[in-house]
Amino acid sequence: MTNLFDENFWDERYSGSTTVWSGQANPQLVTEMSDPDATPTIGLISGRATAPTAGLAHGLGNGPSSEHSGAATDSRVARTALDVGCGEGADAVWLAHHGWDVTAVDISPVALKRANGHAAKLDLAGSISWEHHNLLTWRPPAFSFNLVSAQFMHLPKVDREPLYSRLAAAVAPGGTLLIVGHSASDIQAGARRPAVPDLYFTAAEIADSLDSKQWHVLVSESRPRMAQNPEGKPITIHDEVLRATRLA
Repeated sequence: MTNLFDENFWDERYSGSTTVWSGQANPQLVTEMSDPDATPTIGLISGRATAPTAGLAHGLGNGPSSEHSGAATDSRVARTALDVGCGEGADAVWLAHHGWDVTAVDISPVALKRANGHAAKLDLAGSISWEHHNLLTWRPPAFSFNLVSAQFMHLPKVDREPLYSRLAAAVAPGGTLLIVGHSASDIQAGARRPAVPDLYFTAAEIADSLDSKQWHVLVSESRPRMAQNPEGKPITIHDEVLRATRLA
């Protein structure tokens, strides 16, 4: 798995004429950030009023594999988001469309250029800052974001745990940490997944790593959803979903 943070590998993958991902925002991001009860301080999809954008489904970038306007801001609503491993930008676009000021980070300049192009077509480029970083070494600014989202980032444990610790440190008091991953059980279900146990984690493991004096865990579960196996047959897969609010 030496390619996970190899810039050339990802640039080559994103250099094709077709998109790598589905073009839809990740479903658990949409579910969790559409929940009005997620936290008392984050307004979620009501972050800022925006005019409807034609052609916008859930976004245009790194959703599941084929598997600013000038409107007034609600001062009660926190609205800075960090999208980690943004790929082609579906999640960042979805968040920007729903009123968030987004910092979107990826290792691939090619992916970031493609993502910015998608956002520009939807007049959302002004709401998203695209940043090129290697997540193995990059440390986001502490206590700086009202939402930090990492979707389906599967790394060896030795890299994953310090990364998630740095991401948690970037969440502002009252803000939300959202981490989603594939369940190891998806392999037995017939999904196309790497058969490398060290790449998988459970939501409970992430929850246990958070200091209970500093975090309130709102969601920690293995959540089923329908998908297709490589032969196109319907299967049930599971996403590990962790959503927590920083108390202090």
